[in-house]
Amino acid sequence: MNGSSSILQVWQMPSSSILLRRSIFYKGLFSVPKKIMYPTFCFCKQMQTTVYENVRGSYISTVVTKQTSKIKEKAAAPLEAIGAFQKLPMVMPSFDILYSALRKAKRISPTKGIASVAKRERNRGAKQLDALMKELAIPLRTYKENFPDKRNLHPYERSLIELTFGDGNYEEVLGKVDALRKKVVSVGKEHASLCAKSLTKREAEERLSEGMKTIEELFNREGKVVDALLNVAKILRAMPVVDLETPTLCLVGAPNVGKSSLVRLLSTGKPEVCNYPFTTKGILMGHVTLSYQNFQVTDTPGLLRRHDEDRNNLEKLTLAVLSHLPTAVLYVHDLSGECGTSPSDQFVIYKEIRERFPDHLWLDVVSKCDLLQESPVVFITDNVKSEVSIDELKCKAHELLLSQSTRIKNQKNNQESPEVPS
Repeated sequence: MNGSSSILQVWQMPSSSILLRRSIFYKGLFSVPKKIMYPTFCFCKQMQTTVYENVRGSYISTVVTKQTSKIKEKAAAPLEAIGAFQKLPMVMPSFDILYSALRKAKRISPTKGIASVAKRERNRGAKQLDALMKELAIPLRTYKENFPDKRNLHPYERSLIELTFGDGNYEEVLGKVDALRKKVVSVGKEHASLCAKSLTKREAEERLSEGMKTIEELFNREGKVVDALLNVAKILRAMPVVDLETPTLCLVGAPNVGKSSLVRLLSTGKPEVCNYPFTTKGILMGHVTLSYQNFQVTDTPGLLRRHDEDRNNLEKLTLAVLSHLPTAVLYVHDLSGECGTSPSDQFVIYKEIRERFPDHLWLDVVSKCDLLQESPVVFITDNVKSEVSIDELKCKAHELLLSQSTRIKNQKNNQESPEVPS
């Protein structure tokens, strides 16, 4: 013992002397001493206490339980940041996977040094069937493991999957890919085993040919699920990338009110502009640099006056953006009556969205003012109306984005430096 050791008065007892038991009258743990102990002195640098709990007739250390729970917590996959769709593996068409697997498998040679012709042929057949099985199964396993679990995605990207493919369809495609992998492995092992048991060279050749044909037919028949996954990957990878730390201006309003035209004016985004409702078929992202700072501008599908349960998936995409992304809102009104939604209905939609998302920074704009008979009103906020040009609108939008940038920084600082309770 050195000078740093301390003298502690403790009860010296064997580990089995005091047990913690449960009582039917008291919910919890209490100690029951089995024999009388006497105080003594001991020297120690560190003392560790272990508490035991009676579980189904066995005493289990709660320290072990806590360690197990910590391991489980570490094993649980954390929520991913936005950008998971850009990390998706490249999916090959089913025909290319099969052709490549057949070509590689047929190049496999028998193990050297086998003198018997029959043994050499069955060795070659079993190895080729095993190679074909692995060349088909490994890519399928890679896809299953590397496509993200929807439950671990950012809520915005999870909403994109659900609204783009329908609830459960994404998981169904991945499940079918894994089911095909299991079938390929099962059939491949079965035929490789049969080939390895061949008694003659001819029997080995026949079983090899039969096994190759069976596996090829299976993959041709059910490989379309791989092509479905390829299509899923293409759609997800084409989704616009949103940077949560870059201030974003989200244009919202009824269909055909001029949101897409404003996106073209305010940013690098080039959405399709047509004179019919629901021009915007998804989330479109543009970028703009003002005063050496980058900003994002997003166009969203139009909202109609109806209950949420009656909304289509395009409208739900808009609500997903407002619900899960830290955006400022530029709400576009069309009072000309040309958009297909009356001004009164637009006001009802506007009031509902404004009340649902009260924490968003907000800017209101009236478009198509050249079609109005009265004096055009373009910019409205806080009950103050003024006629402004596009340049002034850009300045107002810039001010809104700067405010959004400050808000994002403050939220990030609060997350990194949580308050310590007193």
